[in-house]
Amino acid sequence: MIDDVVIRKVREAYGWLGNMSPYSVGLWPTAEHAFQALRFADISDVRKRIMSVANPMTAKKIAKEHASEMIVQPRSEPDVANMRRILKLKLEQHPLLLEALRATGNRPIVEDCTARANDSGLFWGAARQADGTWHGTNMLGVLWMKLRLEHGVTSQGILL
Repeated sequence: MIDDVVIRKVREAYGWLGNMSPYSVGLWPTAEHAFQALRFADISDVRKRIMSVANPMTAKKIAKEHASEMIVQPRSEPDVANMRRILKLKLEQHPLLLEALRATGNRPIVEDCTARANDSGLFWGAARQADGTWHGTNMLGVLWMKLRLEHGVTSQGILL
């Protein structure tokens, strides 16, 4: 049985795959900052507020407080496209992360949202069931696995 690559907390083995990890994306301090900011207009004061905070959880909180001003709806096709773009930039700007992603081989990548199995959690991640299976769309994991494939890891885990 293949062990899953599980994204939970920043300090855990695969925490770098999470948006809260301390890897900048462009001018943004973290992927979470960039992701939340892209949900708002370029000239939005909300974007400026997100950029001004150091903590990615605070950035997420600011975005939630201003949900009515979002121009990109959460979990929409443009939202997923933004996430993919951010993950790709993260890999381009941090080559060691690309090597770490390749090192996961062909193992499934799952964002564990068991503790927050709400609509958003079950879209971006999945919840572990009593029988050990995962329930959820796991879009963050899916995007990481697609990027891994694009960067030369086959479905058999062979580096091209």
